[in-house]
Amino acid sequence: MAQISLTFPDGNSRDFAAGITPAEVAADISTSLGKKAISATVNGAHYDLQWPINADATIAIHTLQDDDQALELIRHDLAHVMARAVQDIWPDTKVTIGPVRDQGWFYDFDREEPFTPEDLGQIEARMKEIINARDAVRTEVWDRARAIKHYEDANEPFKVELIARIPEGEDLRMYWHGEWQDLCRGPHLQNTGQLPADAFKLTHVAGAYWLGDHTRPMLQRIYGVAFKNRKDLKAWEIMMEEAAKRDHRKLGREMDLFHMQEEAPGQVFWHPNGWRIYTTLQDYMRRRQDAGGYVEVNTPQVVDRKLWEASGHWEKYQENMFIVEVDEDHAREKAINALKPMNCPCHVQIFNQGLKSYRDLPLRMAEFGSCNRYEPSGALHGIMRVRGFTQDDAHIFCAEDQIESETKLFIEFLSAIYKDLGFEKFAVKFSDRPDTRAGSDEVWDKAEAALKSATEAAGYDFDLNPGEGAFYGPKLEFVLTDAIGRDWQCGTLQVDFVLPERLDATYIGADGAKHRPVMLHRAVLGSFERFIGILIESHAGKLPFWLAPRQVVVASIVSGADGFVNEVVAALRAAGVRAEADTRNEKINYKVREHSLGKVPVILAIGMKEVEERSVTVRRLGEKQTAVVTLDEIVAQLTQEAKAPDQA
Repeated sequence: MAQISLTFPDGNSRDFAAGITPAEVAADISTSLGKKAISATVNGAHYDLQWPINADATIAIHTLQDDDQALELIRHDLAHVMARAVQDIWPDTKVTIGPVRDQGWFYDFDREEPFTPEDLGQIEARMKEIINARDAVRTEVWDRARAIKHYEDANEPFKVELIARIPEGEDLRMYWHGEWQDLCRGPHLQNTGQLPADAFKLTHVAGAYWLGDHTRPMLQRIYGVAFKNRKDLKAWEIMMEEAAKRDHRKLGREMDLFHMQEEAPGQVFWHPNGWRIYTTLQDYMRRRQDAGGYVEVNTPQVVDRKLWEASGHWEKYQENMFIVEVDEDHAREKAINALKPMNCPCHVQIFNQGLKSYRDLPLRMAEFGSCNRYEPSGALHGIMRVRGFTQDDAHIFCAEDQIESETKLFIEFLSAIYKDLGFEKFAVKFSDRPDTRAGSDEVWDKAEAALKSATEAAGYDFDLNPGEGAFYGPKLEFVLTDAIGRDWQCGTLQVDFVLPERLDATYIGADGAKHRPVMLHRAVLGSFERFIGILIESHAGKLPFWLAPRQVVVASIVSGADGFVNEVVAALRAAGVRAEADTRNEKINYKVREHSLGKVPVILAIGMKEVEERSVTVRRLGEKQTAVVTLDEIVAQLTQEAKAPDQA
């Protein structure tokens, strides 16, 4: 029998018979490891313990103590166990797919009756029974014809369609938990008993289209979360309770910031208070960009499909675009336009007006660009996930040898803004070429190498995010951590050699010849809507004073103080502080509770004593102690606090 050599993490190698499985390798090392093993890494790939190894390889055996591999497998197996539980309870339910995501998984089902909260409890109970049964997990490789017949006989049309989408020649793996079977690439645990029965929770149900195709019937998606132990699940539940208190939709109502309604799905109706946050943040970003050497432009909302075809968006991104048909002069054929989903092709049109010289580079072109992208209704989430939004978008047209310096400048620019907005640290992810992309492999090799080199030269480490680049180039993603430990991907920087080529952008080099510029696509906030939602939740509505929509309420304790209340308000407004009077015939405690709920940072209370002393009693949001200061002192103090960080 043929022999193969397996090399272990400590550098030692051993010979085994070809076709040996990682489970057999683990058992050969020790009986204990054989029982504890959950998966392996073979030549860098995550490997099921039952898959045979037929050639020399490096191998590492994983147990439940390995965080990344263990959690991925726990969540993956729980998705299968949940699907099995659903079909055990409701046998006529059709199953589709159930991938791992974030801190858990989801699985989509086709069922006439909607799932209820009570149903989720019933499913959880059945899942625990399956786990406690310790059913063995086994796998087989089937050919396409056998797999299709199996699912046709089982009346599982979604699985039949899924098989048709799998490339010819790729293995079709069938997995069993006991007698229940599913199509899956794997890997999986050895038995259901390796799953922690007390460390998972089904969270909610949402609608979802099959494979994201909104022309297909709506399915029901059940979400779950899972951790390695009960302690980690409890910590997650506590964080979720805190997150619920900070939910921007709840705070948006309490602070009267915005609303959404069914006549405009995924679009924001900004109220005066919310729009004040928006414009204050926009003014701050505009000043920052002016200081950073950006020129601001504005481009059309509706653009002919010809430009989107030329840019590649029509082919690669059309499913996310809103198409607009225009009947110009009652022509036989309507003009086909699209609402712009992004600003980049329009910025190239501005760059292409007139000759550009190497002396004009780098040209940093910015726009607060209003964009529209189709998002499935089930994915919409307050102002965090919308269809209409405004990006703090910019494109840097530069020479290839300027990529490194411009990347460094941008990261410094982004870092200063995040710090001003209360985010001291961020992580960087590097996203390389996706399966669907424009441009040759040679161009992608060059773009990826340039961005990696520039990021390292700027002094930043990064984690790899394979296959998640834009269709036209690799990108950096900047991930913030908020006040309760949640991560938010906001800023991006993308290197693009493709779009300048497709849209024929050129500049005259020092040699007098035409050259292609490189485009760096960049955003700091991402979208104003989403970033404002992040700010609201991270600060629990208690926004920094300079950004708060209502900064000061001056409240009378008695009606005799009304005149001085109005004088204080006038003095604060003259100094640039957003102040308002509350002279209603209500008790001061009532006024304080109401304005505290609205997250007003400072409440100034005025009674007859304050009138006589020309002073105010200062109460700050979240503080029990009050202080009495003179009118001049409070005006000077709040005037300074009202300045944005770049103006202080």
